[in-house]
Amino acid sequence: MLRPPAGPRAVAEGHFHAHAGAHRHGDTHAHPTVGRVLGTALAVTLGYAVVEVVAGFAFGSLALVSDAGHMVSDAMALGLAWFAAWVSARPSGARHSYGLARAEVIAAFVNGLALLLVVVLIAVEAISRLLHTTPVDGIGVMVVAFVGLLLNLAVVLILSRGERGLNLRAVMLHVVADVVGSVAALASGAVIYFTGWKPVDPILSLVIALLILGSTVQLLREALHVLMEGVPRSMRLEEVGRVLAGIEGVRSVHDLHIWDISAGRPALSAHMNVSDLAAWPAILEQARQLLHRRFGIDHITLQPEVGAGSGPKVIKILGRT
Repeated sequence: MLRPPAGPRAVAEGHFHAHAGAHRHGDTHAHPTVGRVLGTALAVTLGYAVVEVVAGFAFGSLALVSDAGHMVSDAMALGLAWFAAWVSARPSGARHSYGLARAEVIAAFVNGLALLLVVVLIAVEAISRLLHTTPVDGIGVMVVAFVGLLLNLAVVLILSRGERGLNLRAVMLHVVADVVGSVAALASGAVIYFTGWKPVDPILSLVIALLILGSTVQLLREALHVLMEGVPRSMRLEEVGRVLAGIEGVRSVHDLHIWDISAGRPALSAHMNVSDLAAWPAILEQARQLLHRRFGIDHITLQPEVGAGSGPKVIKILGRT
C-alpha cells in the first residue's frame, strides 16, 4: 500500500511503485501451450513439405513445388516462433529488465523477410514455365495436393489451440494461405488431367505467390510497428490522455507514451500534474484500474507532479504518435 508522498523523495517512490505494481501483471506471460502447439505443427508441416517437393519434381508440377515452398516458409515461421516463444518465456534480469518478450516480434520480422525471397523465387520460376511449358502428371498432382490440403487443415486445427500472439497469428495466416495453395494445386492437376492445358500450373503458382506476398506485407508492417515502439493500433493516444486527465485531482497529463513490449502486451508511461500530492495514492489506483479496464494496459509508469493555480483541466500529450 502506498503512503501519501511528502517531498521529492516520496514522489520518486510513488513513481517506482506505480511501475513495479503494474509490472507484476505484465510478466505473467509464459508460453508452454504455444511451444507445444508450434512444435507439433512444425513437425507435421516440415515433414509434408519434403513429400511435396519430391512429388513436385517427380510429377513435373511447379504448383506443387511452390506450395511446398510456402510450407517450408511456414515451417521456418513455426520454428522461429517456437524458439522465440521459448526465449520470451525467460524471466527478466539486470540486462533485459523487460524480459525477452520482443524476441517473438523479431522472429516474425525475420520470417517476413524470408517470405519475400520465397515470393520472388516462385514468381521467377512461374514466368519461366509460362514461356517454356513442361509435362505435368495431373493425377499425381491431385493426389499429393489433396493430402496436403488435409494436412494443412490439421495444422490449422493444431494452431487454433494456442494462445494468440503476433507470431502465432502470422503463422496461422500462412497456413490458411497454404490451404488455398493446396486447393490451387488440386485445381491445377484437375485442369491438366481433363483438358491438358499446362499453363494453368504456373498461373496458379503466381496466385500462390501473391497470397504469400499479401500476408507477408501485413506481417512485416505489424512487426515493424512494434519494433519502432508505435502506439498499438487498437488505441488512440488522445483518448487515453483524456481518460487520465479526467481523474479527479488531475490537472494535466503530458509526456504520455504508449507502446508494445511485445505484440498484445502494451505499456504506458506518463507525467500527471496533480493538485495535491497527498491524493496521489488514490489517483494512482484509479488510473491503474481505468487503464486496465478500458484499454487492457497493465504495465504502467506514472509520475506525479505538483500543479499550481486553478482552471480547466488540460491534456498536453507529448509522446509517440
